[in-house]
Amino acid sequence: MLPLPRYKHRYNNLMPEHPDVLVIGGGVIGLTAAYFLARDGLRVEVADQGDFGREASWAGAGILPPGNPALARAPLDRLRAHSAALFPTLSAELFGRTGIDNGYVRCGGVEFAIADEEDVTEEWRGEGIRCEPLDAKALRDLEPALAPELGPATHLPDLAQVRSPRHVKALLAGCESHGVRLHAGCPAHAFDHRDGCVTAVQTGTGTMRAGHFLLATGAWTDPLLERLGWRPGIRPVRGQIACLNTGVSLVRRVLLHGARYLVPRLDGRLLIGSTEEDAGFDKRTTAGAIGGLLEFAISLVPALVEAHVERCWAGLRPGGPDGLPFIGPVPGFDNLFVAAGHYRAGIQLSPATGLVLKELLLGQELTVALEPFRLDRQPAPPRRPAFRS
Repeated sequence: MLPLPRYKHRYNNLMPEHPDVLVIGGGVIGLTAAYFLARDGLRVEVADQGDFGREASWAGAGILPPGNPALARAPLDRLRAHSAALFPTLSAELFGRTGIDNGYVRCGGVEFAIADEEDVTEEWRGEGIRCEPLDAKALRDLEPALAPELGPATHLPDLAQVRSPRHVKALLAGCESHGVRLHAGCPAHAFDHRDGCVTAVQTGTGTMRAGHFLLATGAWTDPLLERLGWRPGIRPVRGQIACLNTGVSLVRRVLLHGARYLVPRLDGRLLIGSTEEDAGFDKRTTAGAIGGLLEFAISLVPALVEAHVERCWAGLRPGGPDGLPFIGPVPGFDNLFVAAGHYRAGIQLSPATGLVLKELLLGQELTVALEPFRLDRQPAPPRRPAFRS
């Protein structure tokens, strides 16, 4: 389906040997967009500064909140709802194509009420999502290992999870199966452009040319866009996570308490996250943060005091000024697009983000309107995110 009908690059006919789209950034956002684009017949290449998906995408817990595309109204809720609807099909498609199980499972979740915050049960009901208020007794009947003093809470039976590293592996294999060329260890430094078109990207391994360019570089986006006159305010926010090995599943559902969570895996492991730290590009874990996460986990599930601490890690989430990602064209350039700033929701928002970028580049009707995600928007006051990972 070439050339790209809506954003046809006027230099594309001069360099037919180059890809239709060069995706800069090989995390879950870039890889999902590359997968959808290549699946529709485009020639796609992806370049990443390091190993694919080893930054925020690898570090995330993979919490997938439920959504209802028919009733979701706010821009971020619509992106989340369409992603929730896409994830089961995408997971099955990737497994059928690559043989890699990304660990997608609808495990359900429990969201604890936080003092001075909105009634989460009514919030979910307003979107037509199945939910059930739980008092302390109902909560312990649902998850007997929880501490007795906990409650009230909301049960979300349709909440799901995915194993983030496995999902990245499945996306990589899926991209390769559709002919996507992958370039690891290829950091982007600057753009060549003329007459409102980007003609090439200068990387650590040489010049890369394409008809269209998609910038999906997460926390590293601002330095690249600044060279083109844009500074959206995306910054790295460190999130630390601890992994326990309990041997048996003490809880079956994802437990959410404000910005922190417990995510039980089917193999007896349990993830505890996550912090929000302005630490620059420092990905080291700290005793204080990990100690705080362990204390939090034991306060919810006392039996975890005997669990083995298997490992700890940190990721750098791309935080933005108003809680919304930037998705769409870069103003002033016919063939440059951005998809960055998803903060703690990159995994959960990736299917709809990848789909709408494919639709945008092919001139198709957009599943989710992109006006609220414009790069040149005026940042609005941050709103409470549905979930964090």
